[in-house]
Amino acid sequence: MSKLSIQQKKWLLSAHIGFAALWTGAVLSMFLLSLRNMSPSSGDELYTLNAAINLLDDYIVIPAAIGSVLTATALCWTTNYGFTKFYWVITKWVLTTGLVIFGTFWLFPWGNQAEQISDQVRLQALNSAVYAFDAKGVLIGTLTQAIFLIIIIGISTLKPWGRRATIKQTQNN
Repeated sequence: MSKLSIQQKKWLLSAHIGFAALWTGAVLSMFLLSLRNMSPSSGDELYTLNAAINLLDDYIVIPAAIGSVLTATALCWTTNYGFTKFYWVITKWVLTTGLVIFGTFWLFPWGNQAEQISDQVRLQALNSAVYAFDAKGVLIGTLTQAIFLIIIIGISTLKPWGRRATIKQTQNN
C-alpha cells in the first residue's frame, strides 16, 4: 500500500485521536455511573443507571474502539510508523488488544447481566450476589480501562522507547 501524504496522515491521525477521545470519555462516564450505581435511591434509578452504562458501551465505546483500531491499523500500514518498527507502537497494540478482549469477554457481559437483573427485580438486585459481582466488575473494569486508555494516550504523545533495531542495523554495528 502506498504512503499517505502529510495532509492525509493528519486527517487520519485526527480521526484516530477523536475515536480515542470518545472511547476514553465514554469509559470515564461509565465509571462515574457505576460509582453512583453503588447507592441508588430506588429500583428505577438502579435500572436506569445500568441501562445508561450499557447504552454508552453499545453506542459509543464499541464503535469508538473499532474506529480506534481501524485508524491505528491504517496509520501503521500507510505511514512510516509500521506495526513493529517502534516499541511504543507495539506497546499500544498490546494494551489496546488487551482492552478490547477484556471489554468483549468480561466487561460487556457484566454490564449486560447487571442491567438484566436490575430490570427484573429492581432494588432487590442489591441483595443478589451475582448482581453485586457484576456491578463491582463494571466499576473496577471501567476504572481499569480508563487508566489504561490514559496510559495509551500518554504513550501516543510521548512516544517513548524509540525505534527497534533491525537485523540490518545490528549487522552494521
